[in-house]
Amino acid sequence: MNCTKDYCVKDINLAPEGEKKIDWVSRFMPVLQSIKRDFEKEKPFEGVRIAACLHLEMKTAFLALTLKAGGAEVALTASNPLSTQDDVVAALAKAGIKVYAWRGEDTEAYYENMHKALDIKPNILIDDGADMVSVVHRERQELIENIWGASEETTTGVIRLRAMEKDGVLKFPIIAVNDSYTKYLFDNRYGTGQSTWDGIIRTTNLLVAGKNVVVVGYGWCGRGIALRARGLGATVIVVEVDSIRALEARMDGFLVMPMREAAKIGDIFITATGDINCIRKEHFEVMKDGVIMANAGHFDVEISKPDLESLAVEISNPRPHITEYRLKDGRRLYLLAEGRLVNLAAADGHPAEIMDMSFALQAMAAKYIKDNHERLEPRVYILPREIDEMIARIKLKAMGIDIEELTEEQKKYLESWEHGT
Repeated sequence: MNCTKDYCVKDINLAPEGEKKIDWVSRFMPVLQSIKRDFEKEKPFEGVRIAACLHLEMKTAFLALTLKAGGAEVALTASNPLSTQDDVVAALAKAGIKVYAWRGEDTEAYYENMHKALDIKPNILIDDGADMVSVVHRERQELIENIWGASEETTTGVIRLRAMEKDGVLKFPIIAVNDSYTKYLFDNRYGTGQSTWDGIIRTTNLLVAGKNVVVVGYGWCGRGIALRARGLGATVIVVEVDSIRALEARMDGFLVMPMREAAKIGDIFITATGDINCIRKEHFEVMKDGVIMANAGHFDVEISKPDLESLAVEISNPRPHITEYRLKDGRRLYLLAEGRLVNLAAADGHPAEIMDMSFALQAMAAKYIKDNHERLEPRVYILPREIDEMIARIKLKAMGIDIEELTEEQKKYLESWEHGT
């Protein structure tokens, strides 16, 4: 381990490989490139301290470098112990960004590193899962007076933060980046859809076509996973607790049933709910031999590992990122990436073109907090639609796509109430 007061990484000598990775993805992130150029000119974060708890991989690294280009002092820590890329964090440390993380850190190190990042006394937090915001409220309350606000990347994190707002304990404003159009319509659906299957296929090297794939949760992430599963030739079964989403899944052409039924016929199970114990003991007991289970939700609680361990007579690792649980009757159930985010723990996460939009939103959210914190209350906010539209315009331009424009006559018609049948 290489540690100084400004970084703690596994091996600082891995930096050159990390630099290559960051350079590669930055080529496919035109929106963030545009914002970075603006930040370099305007220096909106001169004298501003930003602490972030994110998945520390190559796309995140380009966000950190964009914030630094805007004049910010940036300190990073990992939001998941299995998603950190050690060469990338080494490259960030070499670039002058404070970073405290390594792949495989235990829970104690996870929180120690978070506190190190918070020691810069940040003005702005960028969070993924709301752990950093939670730690500040529970353990580092002395920092609150200096914090202007925070932004949150994930559905899971926004759920936690809205609960804090509802309970009246939230002490500073939150920007729910996850709830912006150019985040959830693309990141959650197309990003999660592709990267989840990338993680599963890389890890197992098994065929998807012809299998029964059970998608647990039909939010935007679940929609994306189900869509890609159908494209790969699977029969898709959706498990949902929300009647409207369940109806939508059926109208989208998927089978819908309770987990107690799906557990008997599924070959591959993928959770994407943000809730605990969606697949548990009574489901494991009726599963087929050789079932594959993976999680695409933020925390490793959706598939009950304690229940798996209680049922198993032997636990082994037949391949990297695969845990085999052999039951008394000889059946074998396989859990990928220890039940953590399979797309990041066992692959490289979302494609660069998708994270381009998500991290452009994070960069603009930080600027929005800096410019507006004096009038924002301790609530959960969504970024103005104009920012979504700006990001979409830059993305379309980079893709070489022109869109239609309204004529003056059309604008007038849409703004009028006088035209009738």
